[in-house]
Amino acid sequence: MFYTRVCEILNIKYPILQGGMAWAATYELAQGVSNAGGLGVIAAGNAPKEIVKKEIENIRKKTDKPFGVNIMLMSPFAEDIVDLVCEERVPVVTTGAGNPGKYMEKFKKAGIKVIPVVPTVALARRLEREGADALIVEGTEAGGHIGELTTMAIVPQVADAVDIPVIAAGGVADGRGFLAALSLGAEGVQMGTRFVCSTECIAHDNYKERIIKAKDREAIVTGRSTGYPVRVLKNKFTREYLELEKKGVSFEELEKLGAGRLRLAVMEGDMDNGSVMAGQISGLIKDIKTCEEIISNIIEEAEENLNRLNKLKRGE
Repeated sequence: MFYTRVCEILNIKYPILQGGMAWAATYELAQGVSNAGGLGVIAAGNAPKEIVKKEIENIRKKTDKPFGVNIMLMSPFAEDIVDLVCEERVPVVTTGAGNPGKYMEKFKKAGIKVIPVVPTVALARRLEREGADALIVEGTEAGGHIGELTTMAIVPQVADAVDIPVIAAGGVADGRGFLAALSLGAEGVQMGTRFVCSTECIAHDNYKERIIKAKDREAIVTGRSTGYPVRVLKNKFTREYLELEKKGVSFEELEKLGAGRLRLAVMEGDMDNGSVMAGQISGLIKDIKTCEEIISNIIEEAEENLNRLNKLKRGE
């Protein structure tokens, strides 16, 4: 019922992608999503080439399904990771924190499908011209680094502006959000926070439990003054960071304060001093399930809601 161009392009059963979350999106999570019919994605983050190469080798031992690698273009190792995914003939690359245009020809020669994350219509149009196969349009509801426009506002604008498939990200965690994204003109969704709360994700149990216990207003934004806003859950670290922002401390001082905080949260489970990146959808997530359960529940709920809407249309 929900077979779209995204499924066709990526050779996947369901148009559901897993976000490339640094530290959390390892091969363990990616294989779980891919084996469940979606597209699992390994996050390269700021890792060097040899680390990412091992992740690719490991996922190929766990699945014969398509998978992707997310490349953070601001990483000091970005050039190396671009070379690696081409050498390894990785099926799909998603990109963030920049424009992958200068690498597009290299990706295409390697037979890689390229899906950049975009926050604006202008960048979406440009990347379509440069050869992107699809676009992940991310709203400000998402966790981690964000733009300003909401998913509800930006997805239909990009869908109207380009001919290639649009994948909605930010604020999607269940079948209702999935169906809403399709109604906005998207042909698939990308989810991050929901997949953190999966059995396959290696994130610390404290991190998962913090998301599950989050209330509706706990996902806040830090770093607006620096031009690099980040959505995280409230804690001791965010209070300290926001206080320094108000005082107008330098970008360099804020960067120093934030260094290593994501790893502290995801890997060590420090919910007071770590950067607990998570989306506004956190308040909707109440359990930890397998990737297969997450995806199947989303599809089932979307079908139920579509049937409900059809009944309303018929006046039943």
